[in-house]
Formats: sequence, structure tokens, C-alpha cells
Amino acid sequence: QVQLVESGGGLVQPGGSLRVSCAASGIIFSIQRMAWYRQAPGNQRELVAAITSGGSTTYKESVKGRFTISRDNAKNTVYLQMNTLNPEDTAVYYCNADVQSRALGPIRGYWGQGTQVTVSA
Repeated sequence: QVQLVESGGGLVQPGGSLRVSCAASGIIFSIQRMAWYRQAPGNQRELVAAITSGGSTTYKESVKGRFTISRDNAKNTVYLQMNTLNPEDTAVYYCNADVQSRALGPIRGYWGQGTQVTVSA
């Protein structure tokens, strides 16, 4: 089994910054793609940013230049640095990871429990 635990959410004023983290633990042979999604009330969950095991990144258009995704493979952890936040960024942020638990084994997707990010004056 694999667990993803997010941390770092909270309340921030417009224009402020926040960093959220997600640590994977359990039976892990390798982690492929890691990503951050978010879901605001009444909206569908959407991809915010993703990073491959090799470090290639993709971003939702509206966060480009403001958000940075990174990972520490030694710690099985992914980060999302969020700058110049605005109220439209308010959502529950979820971590997602594609994990292989043994060599030549299947790759399964796992989700964290989510962390609330609220941008408000």
C-alpha cells in the first residue's frame, strides 16, 4: 500500500505565496509521474501541474509563470510553490502519484486526502 500525505495549505492574502508538499510512503519501488490537481466548490477536479520522474513539467495555462512544481526523488516528495495567488486559486489541492511497488510490477495511481488553499483578503 502507498499513502500520500499533503501539507502546507492555508489562508493567504491575494498576491501572497504558499507552498504545498506531498510525501509518499509505503511499498515503493519507483514513482513515475507526480501531479497536483485542484477542485473548487461546484467545479470538476482539474490538473494544475505535473512532473515526470525525469523532471519534465506541464502546467495549467492560468498558473504558468506563477506556480512551480518540483520533486525530491530521494524523499518521494512533490512540491507546488504558488506565487501571486488570487481568489480564483482557492480550492482543495490534491496530490496524485503513479507508483510502481515492485520491479516489473504494475503502475497504480494514488491520491492524497487534499489540502485546502484559500486566497482571501
